[in-house]
Amino acid sequence: MSVRETIKKQIIGALQGANFPIATPEALLAAFPQGADTTCKAGDLEVTAGEAGKFLTPSDFPFNSAEELAETIVSRAGLK
Repeated sequence: MSVRETIKKQIIGALQGANFPIATPEALLAAFPQGADTTCKAGDLEVTAGEAGKFLTPSDFPFNSAEELAETIVSRAGLK
């Protein structure tokens, strides 16, 4: 599995219990199990939810699903 797919699956998994749509960056961080410290790992890459949030802008919100959010993050991060 690629780094992109691994990180994407981990983001989706971390947000399994979240209530969508998520309308703000603050609500998004609160939806992660360990908040901004929730960590996704793939190979040598390790990224926290707080760090991943740097790839989002206020105009990206609301997110309607974990899949939509994860795809936005991995695309903007340039993961392959």
